[in-house]
Amino acid sequence: MIDRYTRPEMGRIWTLENRYRAWLDVEVAVCRAWSEMGRIPAEAVDVICKKADIDVDRILAIEEVTRHDVIAFLTSLEEKIGPEARYIHLGCTSSDIVDTANGLLFKQAGALLLDDVRALLESLKKLAYEHKGVLCMGRTHGIHAEPTSFGLKIAGFYAEFRRHLKRLENALENIRVGKISGAVGTYAFLSPELESRALGHLGLRPDEHSTQIVQRDRYAEFFTTLAILGGGVERLCVELRHLQRTEVLEVEEGFAKGQKGSSAMPHKKNPISAENMAGLARLLRGNAVASMENQALWHERDISHSSVERVIMPDSTIIADYVLNRLRRVLDGLVVKRDRMRENMDRSYGLYFSQRVLTNLISTGMPRQKAYEAVQRLAMQSWNERRPFPDLVRADPDMRAALGDKLDSLFDPSFYLEHEDEIFARIFGEQK
Repeated sequence: MIDRYTRPEMGRIWTLENRYRAWLDVEVAVCRAWSEMGRIPAEAVDVICKKADIDVDRILAIEEVTRHDVIAFLTSLEEKIGPEARYIHLGCTSSDIVDTANGLLFKQAGALLLDDVRALLESLKKLAYEHKGVLCMGRTHGIHAEPTSFGLKIAGFYAEFRRHLKRLENALENIRVGKISGAVGTYAFLSPELESRALGHLGLRPDEHSTQIVQRDRYAEFFTTLAILGGGVERLCVELRHLQRTEVLEVEEGFAKGQKGSSAMPHKKNPISAENMAGLARLLRGNAVASMENQALWHERDISHSSVERVIMPDSTIIADYVLNRLRRVLDGLVVKRDRMRENMDRSYGLYFSQRVLTNLISTGMPRQKAYEAVQRLAMQSWNERRPFPDLVRADPDMRAALGDKLDSLFDPSFYLEHEDEIFARIFGEQK
């Protein structure tokens, strides 16, 4: 991933040096397991741990000759360690090292992503409670429907991102595996005991049936989870983009001193963060498709998945880390225009009261279709003549006759927030 979208802490995980160090961690864990089982002298493991180190440039230089990255890595270690290096990679195949190291890299990246989602949840919760009870227009099809509150709107996104967190936790647990099972997964030169011991040193679980590789349905679950998470980011960003339109203008992204919105139009303040994140979510979805294409490999394995994963493993985790943090900053600096929200509610002349009038007519015993037609007639008159719907209802003789004293109580917008406290309690598990 390009530097523009790479936060340093996540970027460091996917450097070549960190990748090789993960490989080394696996090789050392296998050596420790062999030593515990009496196959390798403990002194040799001590020498390996003392002398082993990573020289990225040397590994790459060797790979120019070997055309095999793991062999280049092992050759470099042998140069540094000396005779004890013969115990490294004993009985292993390249995928034992690479796939198990991938489990370690996923753990590292996953820990950052979990922290990112939890921090975003805190920002969403804070924003929801700050604007609890703040009436705004709810829209369906982009058209005024009935009032909600901005707090409820944000609380809904909180509930969604809590589901994203759960999915991510599950996907990370399912990908927290390794394999030390040999060339086609039969443990011919290894053993399940050795695998269990080695992976225990690394904090990983054995894949119960790994062939030569960890099966890629695990990877596909992880990358599709990131894609679904990206979809949640985009859903929130689409909402923010709409609410920032000039004709709506109920929120604005923070605009820093010295910031510019357009090279041609000095007045512009554009929703650039929300648009940026909507675009990056597309990459997460595309990479998820690539991960699913990697599931079907030839026989016990081929390497058609390898080139794909060299791209999508860093790119998807880096993108997810970036958008989660950028979204949190946007929410923390969001300018919420409460007066504009109330102003926009009035733009549809109180038509959002139509269902309340309808249900009250039905409660008097009027047939539903007759009541619907009566309300719709006044609603269309209100829209076409730009006159307040409540005034038309109050002035209509049939409505007065049917509803009587109820008319005075039908047009209070706070009615629509009657159950807001219950919804907040259901989402946050508390009253506040």
